Amino acid sequence: MASIRQLFRRLLGKEDVLAISRRYFISNGFDGTLTSIGIIVGAVLSGVPDGYTVIKIGLGAAVGLGTSAVWSVWEIERAETRAEIRRIEQAMLTDLDDTRVQRNQRGVRFVHATMSGLGPLIGVLIPLTPFLVAGTVVTMAEAALIAVGLGIGVLGVFGAYMGSISNQRWYVAAVRMGLAGLVVAILNLFLPG
Repeated sequence: MASIRQLFRRLLGKEDVLAISRRYFISNGFDGTLTSIGIIVGAVLSGVPDGYTVIKIGLGAAVGLGTSAVWSVWEIERAETRAEIRRIEQAMLTDLDDTRVQRNQRGVRFVHATMSGLGPLIGVLIPLTPFLVAGTVVTMAEAALIAVGLGIGVLGVFGAYMGSISNQRWYVAAVRMGLAGLVVAILNLFLPG
């Protein structure tokens, strides 16, 4: 476990690796959060009777989005790094199998896939938390409102982070990202059913 942590620290210390991992994390986290908001509003408006059912539906989405994020990035990065290694091999007229270059590329692929999968998990799971107490502490409608607020908050944090690293006004970027969650919630209000 310590070697995996060391690998993550070392590879995320490289700006090019960090930038790509950050993109995967935020992009897939954005997708997960918007999916979660859509599921929550749709489930409550459809009359799902308890928070446990909403959580089960949301967990299904988290598994699907998380698997998609990890698997697709693993395969994308596998193809890209193989092509890059081939170009290096051709330029150097040497075989790079089982070398530090190849092992490093494999580690980078692992980091990217992991960060890609964490984004949607966070984006789905945080908004689901009010449904742990739906029916006991809060009503289903109140849980939905809190959940949408949490989702908008998660999106806002993503936006603030991206705004801060790009020297934009972090609060403007936060509002822009959070607005997407509000739009998804409102659009779900107008769906038939």
